[in-house]
Amino acid sequence: MKLFRRKHTADLQAEAAKDQSLNRALGPINLTSLGIGGIIGAGIFVLTGHAAAQHAGPAIVLSFILAGIACAFAGLCYAEFASMIPISGSAYTYGYATLGELVAWIIGWDLILDYFFAAGTVAVGWGGYVVSFLKDFGITIPVAFTSAPYNHVTPPDAQWWNLWQLFVKGWVSTGAVLNVPAMIIVGVITILLVIGIKESANFNNLIVALKLAVILTFIGVGIAYINKSNWHPFVPVVDAVGNFGWHGVLRAAGVIFFAYIGFDAVSTAAQESKNPQRNLPIGLLASLAICTVLYIAVSLVLTGVVNYTQLNVPAPIAVAVSSLGPKLAWLTFFIKIGAIAGLSSVILVMMLAQARIFFTMSKDGLLPPVFGAVHPKFRTPWLSQLLTGAVAMLIAGLFPIGLLGELVSIGTLLAFAIVCTGIFVLRFTDPKIQRPFRVPAFWLVAPLGVGFCFFLMSGLPADTWARLIVWMAIGLIVYFAYGHKHSKLHQGVTGKSDQPR
Repeated sequence: MKLFRRKHTADLQAEAAKDQSLNRALGPINLTSLGIGGIIGAGIFVLTGHAAAQHAGPAIVLSFILAGIACAFAGLCYAEFASMIPISGSAYTYGYATLGELVAWIIGWDLILDYFFAAGTVAVGWGGYVVSFLKDFGITIPVAFTSAPYNHVTPPDAQWWNLWQLFVKGWVSTGAVLNVPAMIIVGVITILLVIGIKESANFNNLIVALKLAVILTFIGVGIAYINKSNWHPFVPVVDAVGNFGWHGVLRAAGVIFFAYIGFDAVSTAAQESKNPQRNLPIGLLASLAICTVLYIAVSLVLTGVVNYTQLNVPAPIAVAVSSLGPKLAWLTFFIKIGAIAGLSSVILVMMLAQARIFFTMSKDGLLPPVFGAVHPKFRTPWLSQLLTGAVAMLIAGLFPIGLLGELVSIGTLLAFAIVCTGIFVLRFTDPKIQRPFRVPAFWLVAPLGVGFCFFLMSGLPADTWARLIVWMAIGLIVYFAYGHKHSKLHQGVTGKSDQPR
């Protein structure tokens, strides 16, 4: 029964008020900017083209609408939790307060997968734009040092339970050595994050302003060049290998959903917010609303300017602008600069969030104390940040972007579904707890959030599900080998707890 002991919500609130080890420097504008910085990135600059070309065609717009609806429900649930429990652990902490320690561990382990691979995915996209940008100036980096050394092609006859086929068979050598640009940017961002949260937030604010200017310029200019024939057929017919059609729209929604993990990152900065009860809901919901509108607008313009079959490239927006002719060559340069800067901010947000989750899990005793070490000068979880950077560098250097994107999406959807479940449960287990923000019609919003998340997960391929299951199995081994034995909740260190009800 100890596996399902919950942290008392009042104790978490007291802990948040007492713990001042991290620097509380973020206001609502910083948090909204942090959310935009995490959401607007690879989804627009990289994966929109990939998902349109491989799965949905012009109907990628519908995929973004589906993903946005699921995020709207999840975002409301996140806002209630974030205002009520302003702790850095995000969905991990919310699970601890509602569904118990084992579920909290599952969410935390799931988020580790999300953020590590999200940072790697975006770093690969960043490298693609940098290579294209340098090529414009006559600087060519050998392909061997700009792409993953291996790619994975799942055999067509693969079964979800056949781990040999899913994890061993199907890897093919690309002839490359490492994706060096992707590894370099992760290293630079790691150093910035170790130095301090305020410096990181200021850097992110500048980058967000730049990439919003780029995106709005692309939308404004691109509208005049839309060729409506590129939108026909809007939902391409299913091809010989089963891509496209309405199933393709659903799968594309699952693939691009990982971009929305950026708004989860806002809640991981709760202990660095000046007034989390007020500022966190603002940051979460404002960033989500702004980004969903921009995603839909960009996908409409992108598939209207260029036929979707030409968009399966590392820099699809740059391809679209190049197709407009030499008189708009200046815009190509502007787009690439914005993409490089914008993707940098996404990497920053993903890695910041990962280190904060390590920090919180370590404070609970579920991970070794080293993960909770705070730098005496910079007041950042520096050892967690360095570990996050090292692992993300390896992922960015070794793995292809398509595989990374699907892994992150399924993990993000699972975390969001659990958060929505937690809100529903907590309304019955702790109905009188103070809630600065309340989900309207929780009895409808929370179940719809769970349903939409699992609906989008159903569109992802079986091998992605299998990899998630294997990752979770590894997590359970780690939990029972270390976390369960060292849990401070079980040892009575963290104060009162709720027995499972």
